[in-house]
Amino acid sequence: MAILDLFLARRVKRGQLTVVHHDGARRTFGTPDAAFPDVTIRFTDKGAAGAIIRDPGLGAGEAYMNGRLVLDQGDVLDLVTLMTANDLWEDGANALAANLPTRAVQAVTHRIGRINMARRSKRNVAHHYDLSDRLYDLFLDADRQYSCAYFTDTANSLEQAQTDKKAHIAAKLALAPGMKVLDIGCGWGGMALYLHEKTGAEVLGVTLSEEQLKVARERAEAAGVADKVRFELIDYRHVTGKFDRIVSVGMFEHVGTAHYRTFFRQCRDLLTDDGVMLLHTIGRMSGPGVTDEWTVKYIFPGGYNPALSEIIRAHEGLNMFLTDIEVLRLHYAYTLQHWYDRTVAAEAQIIALYDAPFFRMWQFYLAGALCAFKYGGLVNYQLQFAKNRHVLPITRDYMAQAEARYRG
Repeated sequence: MAILDLFLARRVKRGQLTVVHHDGARRTFGTPDAAFPDVTIRFTDKGAAGAIIRDPGLGAGEAYMNGRLVLDQGDVLDLVTLMTANDLWEDGANALAANLPTRAVQAVTHRIGRINMARRSKRNVAHHYDLSDRLYDLFLDADRQYSCAYFTDTANSLEQAQTDKKAHIAAKLALAPGMKVLDIGCGWGGMALYLHEKTGAEVLGVTLSEEQLKVARERAEAAGVADKVRFELIDYRHVTGKFDRIVSVGMFEHVGTAHYRTFFRQCRDLLTDDGVMLLHTIGRMSGPGVTDEWTVKYIFPGGYNPALSEIIRAHEGLNMFLTDIEVLRLHYAYTLQHWYDRTVAAEAQIIALYDAPFFRMWQFYLAGALCAFKYGGLVNYQLQFAKNRHVLPITRDYMAQAEARYRG
């Protein structure tokens, strides 16, 4: 297809992509490069290439899911790597891929889709997080940490990196015995249980996932700490009480831009006068944007990764001090590589749980996310807030000291 061939000729420079069209015609793009994969794709029907041209983000993912785009050489991670590594964010990435009419429509629909009222938020969470427990066991670490790990050494195991992530976050909370902690978006309970184990803090974890709630409560009961680590099915907007510390890991991406101000105002109101908060979120290094259509449709309906400017604007004027910002650049890429490898190794089990199109959907999701952090404009932000300018030490030394203590 002429338009697709033209696009690929402009996009693929290093590494080699061979395209076999449905009629048997072959086209090869790029030049061999040891640092880039060589990939061969094949279209199994006449309309597949056209669907990709009309909407590259949605069309490519659906074509792979539904077997209309087949990999004859390499796998889908090789394909996504070839396309994204040739278009680095720092070099002005995605300029060639822009489809202006489609992007304009998406910008409007995503603004509407990100208005996450409480009922819609629960539906959106269930869409992704209420999948089979067995699926998550197949690719996550034993503690089911479904967020960016922290690699003090890139050779570390996923389990070690996720444990180090919890220590890294706990250190920034500056916890003391007897404190009460709120964990917004507590997942399967791993962070809450860790904070109690290491510091004795009483923790309330809140989630909108019924499946996660069930597992988190079972874990607290099994550990004999259900009276100190509690979990509730409740929207953050409806939490009451006062907390010395608030932590939120991997939940802010589901808040919706229209509710950022509400989120920060609620956190401020829930904190004691000496309260501290740690927010861990995926973020974009560029300005505000939109979530790609495929991810919204199949993976995270209502999801959006904020620009740092959007986070900053949302908390300004609420009389909370922004006391620390850390940018984790490549940690999620390393995390996702582990998840991707485990997913591929568990192909047969995942197909048995669901079907082959679901496996390919999950594989495409992880491959795209991995490359967005490795070559694109996504990072992780950790932002620390305090209500009192005097509550935290004036240097960051305390973080390293506490982290070493927790890891030891």
